[in-house]
Amino acid sequence: MAAYKKNAARLGAHIVFADESGFMLIPNVVRTWAPQGQTPVHRHRQGRRDKISVISGISVSPSRHRLGLYYLLFYDNIGQEEVCTFLRELLRCLRGPIIVLLDNSSTHKGAPLEQLLGQHRRLRIEHFPSYAPELNPDEGVWSLAKRQLANSCPNDVDELMEDILDSIEGIRNSAEKLHGCIAQSELAFSLR
Repeated sequence: MAAYKKNAARLGAHIVFADESGFMLIPNVVRTWAPQGQTPVHRHRQGRRDKISVISGISVSPSRHRLGLYYLLFYDNIGQEEVCTFLRELLRCLRGPIIVLLDNSSTHKGAPLEQLLGQHRRLRIEHFPSYAPELNPDEGVWSLAKRQLANSCPNDVDELMEDILDSIEGIRNSAEKLHGCIAQSELAFSLR
């Protein structure tokens, strides 16, 4: 696992910890506080299975170790083409070499990604060990976002989209939260 860090230092590369998650229109209900005898009630339309899928990546700049958060939202499930779209966006936004760390999902392997890697020599993909989400700092983004959206009850997909954007932008604009995502992971990674 430490090889990516040595390669990044040698190449002067951005490191991007990436992952996907989904947000459903059905409310995510968690325990909350309310005045005694006034149990909170969430009303939502039954049977609505609409969702929004999001892919994001926490980037670490090569020399100053500045953190950034990049993301894309989709109305459909994320597959190899959507991962390629996200990687192209990273290539557009970040200068120099980029090493992206992903889990071993089948959406992170295959012909479209191989073709993209062949076209862009400054992009490299490394994989976390199997079944090790605790190593990926980007899992912290999903934990924070879903905690903020807990007990919300959007009326439609557009309202859900607004809630997700507000939540992720709040994380993106908080250096403290991004540092917390790195620190909470079990990855041996220091920002100096």
